[in-house]
Amino acid sequence: MQPQKPPSLWVDNNHAIVRRGMVACLQQAGFVIRGESAGLAPTPVVGRLDVLLFESEGTALRRAVRLVAGSPTRLVATVRIASEQQVREIVDAGVAAVLPHDGLTPESLVANVRAVVAGAVTLPGDLLVRLLTHVTRTASLGPAALNARERSVLRLLAEGLDTRGIAEDLRFSERTVKNVVHDVLTKLNCRTRAQAVALATREGTI
Repeated sequence: MQPQKPPSLWVDNNHAIVRRGMVACLQQAGFVIRGESAGLAPTPVVGRLDVLLFESEGTALRRAVRLVAGSPTRLVATVRIASEQQVREIVDAGVAAVLPHDGLTPESLVANVRAVVAGAVTLPGDLLVRLLTHVTRTASLGPAALNARERSVLRLLAEGLDTRGIAEDLRFSERTVKNVVHDVLTKLNCRTRAQAVALATREGTI
C-alpha cells in the first residue's frame, strides 16, 4: 500500500502577515501549500488542491465557488466580520467551513482544515446560531419526517463525522450514507449538510 499523500492547499488572504502565518501553521502540520494569493490574485490553480482556503470579502465568494466548480476541491472561508447575510451566503454556496479571524488559533485552523479534508462540515457555535435564524422551516419536519436511520446519520453529521466515519460507526456502506444524506437534505429542503444540521438542531430533531 502506498503512503497517503498529504493534503494540498492554496491559501488566500489580503494581509500578507496573516496569510504567511496560516501557511506556516499548515506546513508545520504536514499540509502541502501549492500557492498563495491576495484577493484570489494570482488565480488559484485548483487541479491538485484538496482545499482552497480563502478570505470571503467582496466578490471572493462567488469567484471561489466558480473556481472549484466541477472539481473535488473543498472551500474553507475566513471572515473578518460575520454578518447574518454573509454567513447565509457562504453556507448556501456550499462552503465546508467558516473561520472567523477573531478567535482563530493555529490549533483551530489546523483542526478545521483537517476536518474538511476528511469530509466534514464545520461551523463555530456562534455562526451556527446565526444560521439557525435563516434556515427555512418546513411543515413536515419532526419525528415523523425523518426515520431512525436518517436521524442517526444526521446526529453523527452534527458531531463532525465525515461519510467514512458515519459508515464505520453505523456499519453502513459509504454509498448508503450518501443516499441517506441526500434523502435528509430533500426532506428538510436544505442545500447543504450544515443547513440540515442547523435546522434539525433548532427543531429538536437531533
